[in-house]
Amino acid sequence: MDPLPTTWQETTIDGSRTRRWSLDAKQCPELSTHHIGWLGIDTVYAPYRRVRLAPSGSFFLACLEGEGRVLLEGRWERVTAGSLCLAPPRVLNAFHAVPGKRWTFGWVRYEEAPWRRPFVGANSPLRLKQGTEELGRVLAGLRAEWEGGRDAALVHHWVSLAHGLVARAARPWLGDSRIADLWRMVAADLTTDWKLTSLAVRCALSPEHLRRVCRRELGRTPMEHVTYMRIQQAQEFLENSDEKLEALAPRVGYRSAGVFSRAFVRCVGLTPSQYRERRRA
Repeated sequence: MDPLPTTWQETTIDGSRTRRWSLDAKQCPELSTHHIGWLGIDTVYAPYRRVRLAPSGSFFLACLEGEGRVLLEGRWERVTAGSLCLAPPRVLNAFHAVPGKRWTFGWVRYEEAPWRRPFVGANSPLRLKQGTEELGRVLAGLRAEWEGGRDAALVHHWVSLAHGLVARAARPWLGDSRIADLWRMVAADLTTDWKLTSLAVRCALSPEHLRRVCRRELGRTPMEHVTYMRIQQAQEFLENSDEKLEALAPRVGYRSAGVFSRAFVRCVGLTPSQYRERRRA
């Protein structure tokens, strides 16, 4: 698995064997009604690679066949058929094909203004094991209609179905009410020095049970989810204030600007200062 580079660059590499179908909002205005910028189905081979430093909207990738690699919150993850991966806006987004492996996936990328609440937010999962096949079938149906009759009413229904499926996947926690209450409490007090044991006590579960539930429902450990929520909040602060990092770090639960910066780079792919500069450029 590739190590993480010390610096990232926007990258688009297809390769001669890659086959892609995509549709954007300029071609299909119906996408814009749901704030979808692009969607498509790709069958790719190495050296296929994509790196997006700060995409403007939420991203969904449904692995339909084969195997690929996706950067999820600072770690390269192997994804295989049945995996649905989610990525929030304005954070590093990267994925690539594996040498010798064919990889087919459907994808949906949104265009979301900074003041809009994104689909993939602080309580969205990282990775799911359900919904992939359904999204793949809907994207294939939209492609068939677009390349065939292109009936406006049918295109409308296919796009609405695709949007509905990804919105359901990214919906905030719908499981155990104790878990939902836990994350609402954490979101309201990110400055607390949360530990796995204290989180488990708050929702009356054993630490191991809480860990299993979080891994199953969110694709993260409880402490990884706390970090994710802190970084999401930090992004909002960086976009909307000129507060120095030394003052901002404690507001999202970090004891120093250095510790905060390292966590931010791991999740977002940019330093806090670089992120602020890019958002205001």
